[in-house]
Amino acid sequence: MNTTNVFSSKGAMAYSELRRRVLSGELAPGSRLSQYDLADEMNMSITPLREAVRQLASEGWVEMDTHRDVRVSPMSASEARQLLEVRLSLEPSATELAARRRTDREIIVMKAAADELLPVTRTWGEEAITAHRSFHRAIYAASHNDVMIRLLDDLWDKSDRYRRIGLELPAGDEPRTIDLNQHHKILELVIAGEAAAAAELARAHILHSLTASVTGALEAREEGFYPSGMERLA
Repeated sequence: MNTTNVFSSKGAMAYSELRRRVLSGELAPGSRLSQYDLADEMNMSITPLREAVRQLASEGWVEMDTHRDVRVSPMSASEARQLLEVRLSLEPSATELAARRRTDREIIVMKAAADELLPVTRTWGEEAITAHRSFHRAIYAASHNDVMIRLLDDLWDKSDRYRRIGLELPAGDEPRTIDLNQHHKILELVIAGEAAAAAELARAHILHSLTASVTGALEAREEGFYPSGMERLA
């Protein structure tokens, strides 16, 4: 038996499960991870669990201090702003490329994803977030730029933690309905091959997105103001 491969396989399993828990909020931002308890829960030794934690730390999902204490990375207005800025830099360009490079098969996939879209509000919750992610990925995957796709995948993983906060914001649903309708217009432009217009609308869409709303709310909270729904993060 190849011990290295066993550890690698179990480490990958632990990594996938821990990452899922962080992304879903099951492991709350700032919470301490007991590595031995997690290893017991996953029925594995501490070695592959530590392997997974090191990988997660290198990707910014968890933080390790000098005493080997491990905590889930906190959420902040600063990180939210940085994620938004990177998305504004990358996704309009990916959308423009998609309008130029999309295949007939990719158009079918994009249309199917659009059919599943729901307003990202507290009413639809996780189902809406999942559908929202699938639609945007169908668009930027059609860019055929593998580096950009990988960067956007990671960006969306980190941003989804903030979107879950946004399920409580804003108080009214009208902005999210506008957001929903923009998805379909972006799709029309991509299918029509109107690259510049698709990129322009994608940028406007991001500037008024749920992530942008959450970023503003977090910044207000850190300045001492508490928009409705943000008190629980204080």
